[in-house]
Amino acid sequence: MSLLGVTVAGTAALSLGLAAVLPAGDLRGIVLALCTVLFFYACAFAVYRLFLRLCPLSEGELPEGSRAEFAAQVNILFYLLLFNSLIRTNFIPVPLLRLVYLALGARLGRNTYSAGALLDPPLTRIGDNCIIGHNAVLFSHAIEGSRFSLDAIVIGHEVTIGSMAVVMSGVHIGNGAIVSAGAVVNKGTRIGPNEIWGGVPARLIKHRSDPVSA
Repeated sequence: MSLLGVTVAGTAALSLGLAAVLPAGDLRGIVLALCTVLFFYACAFAVYRLFLRLCPLSEGELPEGSRAEFAAQVNILFYLLLFNSLIRTNFIPVPLLRLVYLALGARLGRNTYSAGALLDPPLTRIGDNCIIGHNAVLFSHAIEGSRFSLDAIVIGHEVTIGSMAVVMSGVHIGNGAIVSAGAVVNKGTRIGPNEIWGGVPARLIKHRSDPVSA
């Protein structure tokens, strides 16, 4: 809530400053409203990245009550509060969504785009020429009873994640691999280069007939 308060305060200051210099006219209210929304998310991105710089996320199992657990909990709650609804509306075009994920700390290679949801952008690392299908979900946190852990998802180059697929924490996917639509890749799974996985839980189906070089 403190981070949200800082975001709102920053938005209010920018909006009031704009209102003071914006000339009167029929479109003044519309312009001010649109700019206020943009200011809000710009401030939210800045506050989020500043928090991560001050309280970086730690991978592995997080001791209960520790600073690392606190940082992870705030990260998830702030993301769900401000960014999840923005991303899951499917209103933002995929090329712009790439910029949103980069602003949130995801590492995305050249020509890599996601039409799905990256729930832990700072712990998502994807190589070049990859595509995450519509409504696929990648998350790098695991909550199992009182146990809470973070493990980065690492994806190589030329990888395709099918629509509605789920990729859990700690998954590593090699170059040229394919995860079929609707597959559920369990926590900590290692998918080798040019392998095709599918099913629930996901398992190796076959190797690609047109392998991608490492």
